[in-house]
Amino acid sequence: MADVLPLVEARLRSALGEPDARAAVTFLGTDRIEVLRFQEAGIVRYASLGMSAHPMTDPTAVVADPVKGPRAELVLSVRAGLAETDKVLRPLAVLAASPQVEGLVVAPGASLDVGEPLWPGAPFTSVLVAEPGGLVEDLELDEPLDPVRFLPLLPMTPNEAAWKRVHGAQALQEKWLNSGTDLRDPSRKSVPLE
Repeated sequence: MADVLPLVEARLRSALGEPDARAAVTFLGTDRIEVLRFQEAGIVRYASLGMSAHPMTDPTAVVADPVKGPRAELVLSVRAGLAETDKVLRPLAVLAASPQVEGLVVAPGASLDVGEPLWPGAPFTSVLVAEPGGLVEDLELDEPLDPVRFLPLLPMTPNEAAWKRVHGAQALQEKWLNSGTDLRDPSRKSVPLE
């Protein structure tokens, strides 16, 4: 079985350019998760590397399939220089390790919460997992492996996260769109939720 991570890193580099920084975090009982930082035209992007090494498994499955199952990496994009966003490295690694640690299957429409600000002073403690395919195309792997999907993360304020639990991900995204919300603003306020 080929190692997936060099292919994933090559896809990230072809889509986002050369990373200008990388950090690694290892949690007890898990594989190492790296976070790569890419900068371009006033936007900084953080991408996990390591989450896709193993397929995500349904937590109700009796035996985890070592081959079949969805694979993903996480990508967060924010405007550069407006906040200490480099401190998001550890929270992003925590989210990327959640399939291994908690048995989660991370998919579009899901909410992921770290229980603390994503970076110092951030009004966000959670993210909405958005649809893949825009920024970084899916990475097809040899059969029988599922493709690696690069899932964008959209930071949510606690009020937005609570509203999303009631009304759903699509409704929240429509609120953002209708309000002209800059989802890359690292210090933005909550969208009006009347």
